[in-house]
Amino acid sequence: MPDEKAELQQSNQSAPTSVPPSQQPEGGAPAPPQMTVRQPSSRRHRGEPRHDQRPRQQDESTEVSVIIPLFNEEQSLQELYEQLRGVLGRMGRYEIIFIDDGSTDGSARVMHSLRRRDRRVKIIRFRRNYGKSAALAVGFHHARGNFIITMDADLQDDPNEIPNLVNELKKGFDLVSGWKKKRRDPISKTIPSRLFNFVTSVLTGIHLHDFNCGLKGYRREVVRSVKVYGELHRFIPALAHWQGYKIGEIAVQHRPRKYGKTKFGVGRFWKGFLDLLTVLFTTRYLRRPLHLFGAWGLTVFLVGFLIDLYLVYLKFFEGESLANRPLFFAGILLIIVGIQFISIGLLGEMISKTRETSVEEYSIREVWK
Repeated sequence: MPDEKAELQQSNQSAPTSVPPSQQPEGGAPAPPQMTVRQPSSRRHRGEPRHDQRPRQQDESTEVSVIIPLFNEEQSLQELYEQLRGVLGRMGRYEIIFIDDGSTDGSARVMHSLRRRDRRVKIIRFRRNYGKSAALAVGFHHARGNFIITMDADLQDDPNEIPNLVNELKKGFDLVSGWKKKRRDPISKTIPSRLFNFVTSVLTGIHLHDFNCGLKGYRREVVRSVKVYGELHRFIPALAHWQGYKIGEIAVQHRPRKYGKTKFGVGRFWKGFLDLLTVLFTTRYLRRPLHLFGAWGLTVFLVGFLIDLYLVYLKFFEGESLANRPLFFAGILLIIVGIQFISIGLLGEMISKTRETSVEEYSIREVWK
């Protein structure tokens, strides 16, 4: 047996190795032996999981992602999906992402039924209701399309407008907002909405007719850079504009609500104005809070200082008493308030220099992609 092993080892060492002519060294010198590496077999048993499978490239080549936040829209989901499939089927690869914002009806059952029929349907469900901004933020994170479309699930947004939004994006716009020129809503919603849009347009400097329209189109880089939280979904065009993106607007078809009732009341408009102040502050003065608080503080301080300076002049040069002059105490109050404003600005500057960017997390029940 030892002789057989030695003979086998000697025959293996002396076996010739074929080398392609292009890899043979010049001068006829023999090439070093090449090591042959056997590639792993691609065969696998039926039902055996493929751990080395590469990710499919479908997501990377997705043309359009449609993000649909919803809350208790069981009746409209099936019809909305059929309309979307008819429109998106003519636009190449696509995906439909339903964001269930804590629905308590049968919306989850309908969504899973749609996904069993069509794997292009993606489902993300929150454990509780977080609001539309949270739903959009999570949807933006998971979307893989080159163009992102957002729309409501109540059938008031017409899916036939999606090609028009995409065409505008291809013309060079980064964000295209829909304008419900002929709105199918009661006057209790249209009048406050017009007032809100007018004030927002004036304060932000962006001339849009309808900031709150749910039907919008985005390029992928916009949704990757704009941070949406709280109730700031109304001001995404303003946030994108202040980052340097090109904003457009087109008139879109608006349909009357077919099922259920609206989830938003008149109170949302008062909240909208408060959110507008948040947007103005966080975009213009987040990195320089002293410019806001300091300007007001310095103005108030100077007014109080000039008032008291005038009264001091009267005291020492005119001999007038200050005991019965309420204006003197008003001047002192203004000086104190001005100093407080400046102090708040300085504290804000210190906080802005030391704070770290944090990502808000939401409790998600399940994700089907």
